[in-house]
Amino acid sequence: MSLDTSFDPEILQLPFYDEAHRNLARDIGVWCRERTEQWEGVRQETPEQAGLRLVKELAQSGWFRFLDPKSEEDAAAGDFRSLCLMREALAYAEDLADFAFSIQALSATPLLRHGSDEQKKRYLPGMADGSLVGAFAVSEEEAGSDVAALTLRAERTDDGYVLNGRKAWIANGSIAGLYCVIARTGEGSGPLGLTAFLVPADTPGARVLESVEPIAPRSFAHLAFEDCKVPHDAVLGKPGAGFVIAMDLLERFRMTVGAAAVGFARRAADAALARVRTRPAYGGRLIDLQLVKASLADMEVKLNAASLLVTRAAWEADRGNRRYPAHSSIAKLHATEAAQEIIDASVQLFGAAGVVKDSLPERLYRQIRSLRIYEGTSEVQLLTIAGALDMRRAALAK
Repeated sequence: MSLDTSFDPEILQLPFYDEAHRNLARDIGVWCRERTEQWEGVRQETPEQAGLRLVKELAQSGWFRFLDPKSEEDAAAGDFRSLCLMREALAYAEDLADFAFSIQALSATPLLRHGSDEQKKRYLPGMADGSLVGAFAVSEEEAGSDVAALTLRAERTDDGYVLNGRKAWIANGSIAGLYCVIARTGEGSGPLGLTAFLVPADTPGARVLESVEPIAPRSFAHLAFEDCKVPHDAVLGKPGAGFVIAMDLLERFRMTVGAAAVGFARRAADAALARVRTRPAYGGRLIDLQLVKASLADMEVKLNAASLLVTRAAWEADRGNRRYPAHSSIAKLHATEAAQEIIDASVQLFGAAGVVKDSLPERLYRQIRSLRIYEGTSEVQLLTIAGALDMRRAALAK
């Protein structure tokens, strides 16, 4: 089986994967490689233009078919091993393609898992064909990673709810046609008082407050909800279940962030190896220097560990292990931290060429930084892992 270099073929041969996953890895690798020239053009567009175009193209190529499955094969294409493989390949090829894929999948998953039949029929076909872009609106400036501290309010009325408040740093916020909004409805204090709502972006009172420009260009925005009225059937799941829906989503998608980090890191390691093989230095080549060899070896060790942790987390989730959230946090933490170190080492091996604006190492250096924050910072992952460890020990002691 011929594979794109975005994957380690030996890891794909491990029993964590079946033949359908290996075929997927081949197909997504070929798809990305065939668009090498297109990625240059994507980077010349605004993040909003690129996001809309890439969501549509990913949909047309069938990569979102699992969002509105017509068969068991379609549904299987959305298992977490598949999602991780797709994110790894897309991140290796082009950051904006990975971003477009991941945010659309992330935004649709609450609907897939918690939506009513009517909600699924209304929204999922458009999300699968790329005509409807989604955004998951949970973050707020004063809450950060503390989902239980959210303050955007949804006051109940006779005919629905009225939303008032703001959301911050919302991925795809400036191009989305549908927001999944976590708001405080007051069924209880802290996490018990949150509810998830499906809010079309053209609902009166919902608006983009301002676009946000991160260090790696992507579609981000702050949102405002001002006397934004939604009907009772806008509630996703049950009133008071918003915290559970949000945490369920984040726990599942953290491992895919780790997969994207592996894609970035492998691209950096491949580029560094190609560079040192040909770069003249001290009468030979850079790769002849012992310190350079040690740096390359360190990259390889970190890549192997990150790949295996991501693979294990996805496998645990797909087989229904109740402890998969801890494995997801472990994978996300290690892979993103290791990728930051690998990319930094790649920049160092490139030397001055690695800090030139829009060079591959410089782009990767900007792109990886955010992954250590998205969907729970590295520090939050440490707390989550420690908590899971404590619970496991308590369970074993009984």
